[in-house]
Amino acid sequence: MKLLKLTETTNLEFFSADTTSAVKLDLYLSPVSAGFPSPADDYVELSLDLNEYLIKHPAATFYVKVKGNSMKDANLNNGDILIVDRSLEPKNSNIVVCQIDTEFTVKRFYKENDSVVLTPANNQYNPIRISKDQQFEIFGVVTYIIHKP
Repeated sequence: MKLLKLTETTNLEFFSADTTSAVKLDLYLSPVSAGFPSPADDYVELSLDLNEYLIKHPAATFYVKVKGNSMKDANLNNGDILIVDRSLEPKNSNIVVCQIDTEFTVKRFYKENDSVVLTPANNQYNPIRISKDQQFEIFGVVTYIIHKP
């Protein structure tokens, strides 16, 4: 995956998705035990292209680098990179990247009747109820979160 920086806002950095080159890594089909150790296989069974695995709609996909901690309880941390798909229709509880007036944010999406509520995943922040007076646009649905352990 190659990040090509597009723009930066106060909360998020936007990058385009370069899917022109394959990123093939070895994939071991034997699962790794998170409990008791299991015998490891000594060979690779196939290759995995991260572009193919993580990006379903290349023309509609971009990356966003997160700033802040309003989504920390959703395991989304400051500095994480989000893979965002513009072609997906948001459903309740999806994490979305959106613009409210002139600010970008990432929150959980909920639609209640004709009302949209954006909910943080950190109890130190309040939900945002979108009013009819606000400019509001959903830029895409977060499909993957990339972060360091």
